Amino acid sequence: MDLPKNRFKQSLAEGKHQLGLWCSLPGSYAAEAVAGAGFDWLLFDTEHSPGDVLTVLPQLQAVAAYDISVVVRPAANDTVLIKRFLDIGAQTLLLPYVQSVEEAERAVAAMRYPPDGVRGVSGVTRATGFGRIKNYANCAGDELCLLVQVETAEALSQVERISAVVGVDGVFIGPADLAASLGHAGDPGHPKVVAAIEDAIARVRRCGKPVGILTPDPVFAKRCMQLGTGFTAVGVDIGILARGSENLAQQFHGDR
Repeated sequence: MDLPKNRFKQSLAEGKHQLGLWCSLPGSYAAEAVAGAGFDWLLFDTEHSPGDVLTVLPQLQAVAAYDISVVVRPAANDTVLIKRFLDIGAQTLLLPYVQSVEEAERAVAAMRYPPDGVRGVSGVTRATGFGRIKNYANCAGDELCLLVQVETAEALSQVERISAVVGVDGVFIGPADLAASLGHAGDPGHPKVVAAIEDAIARVRRCGKPVGILTPDPVFAKRCMQLGTGFTAVGVDIGILARGSENLAQQFHGDR
């Protein structure tokens, strides 16, 4: 049995833009419903959703038959959480709230087996094909992809140094938390926040690392893509459901 290829990581390395959808609904049924919609990647979120390791597992299983990549966001940059998500077969992780070189290096170590890191070893996980992938411990790192999330003014001040950490495959800018950090909570479209995001995209690109973002604003999403984002999420499943159902109701009832 061969180690699955990480098409998301390969596409980023080749400079191919990857269009994504954020998935906050923890069910595998919803994940499968959007898996064939035409996106390049889905993000299964466990930071700002009820999801966890036991809900992400059936999501991974549900979308495995589809031509789509998966990114998983653990609730924190935590060695144990990282280990558990890797063991159930996640190959790309987006780690929130990375503020410094030291935190980025800690994330890299959690992704790697000793002597290069601190990931715990088990030979019969889903990631190893339940022991059927030969030499998994020595080749797993080739297909693992680490994305770190910078989402505060402090993190942006360190973004070149964070981007330069060996083992960081991409940098994601978190608009909502960044807006709060800059004094504009709830307003990621504020000119000061937009300017900071656009500047960060340019700075990360100059470092030679892929940069990503989530924005449901189609105009700003296209603007970010023009500026060079390598992976861009353009919607959130729960937001699509909430706003779409409201719009449908308003067609018949009007505003209430």
